[in-house]
Amino acid sequence: MNRFAALVLDKNPEFSASVREVGDDFLSDGDVTLDVEYSTLNYKDGLAVTNRSPVVRSWPMVAGIDGAGTVAASTSPKWKAGDRVVLNGFGVGETHKGCLAGRARLKSEWLVRLPDAFTAKQAMAIGTAGYTAMLCVLALERHGLMPGDGEVLVTGATGGVGSVAIALLAKLGHRVAAATGKASEEAYLTSLGAGSIIDRAELAAPGKPLQKERWSAVVDAVGSHTLANACAQTRYGGTVAACGLAQGMDFPATVAPFILRGVTLAGIDSVMAPLPLREQAWSRLARDLDPAKLEAITTEVPLAQAVEQAQRLMAGQVRGRIVVRTR
Repeated sequence: MNRFAALVLDKNPEFSASVREVGDDFLSDGDVTLDVEYSTLNYKDGLAVTNRSPVVRSWPMVAGIDGAGTVAASTSPKWKAGDRVVLNGFGVGETHKGCLAGRARLKSEWLVRLPDAFTAKQAMAIGTAGYTAMLCVLALERHGLMPGDGEVLVTGATGGVGSVAIALLAKLGHRVAAATGKASEEAYLTSLGAGSIIDRAELAAPGKPLQKERWSAVVDAVGSHTLANACAQTRYGGTVAACGLAQGMDFPATVAPFILRGVTLAGIDSVMAPLPLREQAWSRLARDLDPAKLEAITTEVPLAQAVEQAQRLMAGQVRGRIVVRTR
């Protein structure tokens, strides 16, 4: 039986998070066994590993909603040993043991073939955060956003979603305004392609139901008053893609932007997104994400440091993406 390290979350009865050695018999059921090469820490992983929110629904749990690596064994005709794949979401790390481990057992229908453009490490530098950013961009495009339409606001700009969204939008020819509370990160955000930086405090407090039109579109990973103000400032016919809740789950807004300016609020779900949309997102990431920008937003750590890094993530001390080397 294979033995490998895994970040195990348990409640027995107190919560614990630790890296320990486990075997194949510890894994969940599935028809594909993956040798995980890299995983990552997303905001949801941070919530789970620090027990900030009831993300985990089954105990004990291996953390990690993302993984990339090589198929070790498969009873599914869809995949064979040696195939390179990427996994995002589908309840992995929540109800099904996840990928912050040397191995994972997964369901074949959850997997996407890793694009040739990316290594496993690069795929996890993107992770759910970057894949969600691409889903946001696709939603804005479906609602008619074109380069030259005006400034696109990205909130939570130094986070994983925000960093990748800025890089994608800039590469596609959009002017990007980055909202952040970290004035010291202006050079970083500018290097990703942001054309202007605004203080997140401008958006974080209660505001008027309808405000001066500023944004042609918005990618919001923050929620609460930030999302309400972003909607209130979006130009006629614009679209707001909402994908996160860093400030809160509440939405203290009115219908005014939607019925007086025709603003669209597009909800972005990365966890259960259908396979064709996932494949489209990864195909577009391979085409539209500059690998040099990806390198600039990534910090690599070993699995042994994952708990510490999750704590830093939740304390707002991390920028960009944390890639976890699992083997």
